[in-house]
Amino acid sequence: MNSRLFVAYSLIIVAWGSAFPGIKTALQSYSPEHLALFRLMIGSISLIIFAIIKKIKLPDFKDIPVILLLGFLGFMIYHTALSMGEKTVSAGMSSLLVSTTPIFSAILAALFLKEKFNKMRWIGSLIAFCGIVIISFGSGIPQSAYVKGVIFILIAALGESFYFIFQTNFLKKYGFIPFTIYTIIAGTLFMLIFLPGLGKEIAAASYSATFSVIYLGLVPTVLSYLAMAFVTEKAGALAATSSLYLTPVAALVISWIFLNEVPTWVSLVGGIMTLVGVSVSGINLKKYEDGSEMVRKSV
Repeated sequence: MNSRLFVAYSLIIVAWGSAFPGIKTALQSYSPEHLALFRLMIGSISLIIFAIIKKIKLPDFKDIPVILLLGFLGFMIYHTALSMGEKTVSAGMSSLLVSTTPIFSAILAALFLKEKFNKMRWIGSLIAFCGIVIISFGSGIPQSAYVKGVIFILIAALGESFYFIFQTNFLKKYGFIPFTIYTIIAGTLFMLIFLPGLGKEIAAASYSATFSVIYLGLVPTVLSYLAMAFVTEKAGALAATSSLYLTPVAALVISWIFLNEVPTWVSLVGGIMTLVGVSVSGINLKKYEDGSEMVRKSV
């Protein structure tokens, strides 16, 4: 791996891993809804400027309804539910729960696309589910609040999974970067329902919380996608997707260093089981070499 590829690959892992503790920091001053909106607004403005510079064409009019729907599921639902979940779930555990997205994607593909859900996928899903149950009972936070947070994060993963499954044809038509820009902007448009009150929160927020939101909007939401596109072009989708397995590790380390979050042994065992279950399922790396299952929402 040459130096440019190494830098791009490292950026993907660190950017996505840092997003979870970044959300946790921003939630100290922002509500989950305003956090998600502010972050996507920053990302959308940056991507619009990028699209103008690169002269990226607008999508076909007939595709706009589906782009809006995928933007709603993949960005509004994902980011809002994830931010709500991180109110009570630690950043590291949130990253492990989000890693279940490939399993949800496989189940949805079996239901809607009639793809085969074989024995190994069932075994892997069962292991991952057991891991989720262990994570849910591995915190000292009152169980009702913690479990509610876990449910929100799983809803986020489900929304992301719908995005994965139904984007394939559009990625082939438009390409990775243009389609991602379309859907991020679409998701931001839906998020505008949370606009009232955002100005007051920005005015009252701490500098660290606002810096975290700006970072989330620029680095995990913009730079990581550009890095992913570069790695995919130079090394292929399979190499790019392998970063998904290292994201929770990065999130746990960064959360420990900057937030002093130390997971309980019970939660850590549950997280390992969840990752093992996803790996056993073997469903998120090899299927689409064009990158259609490579896309990971910048968390």
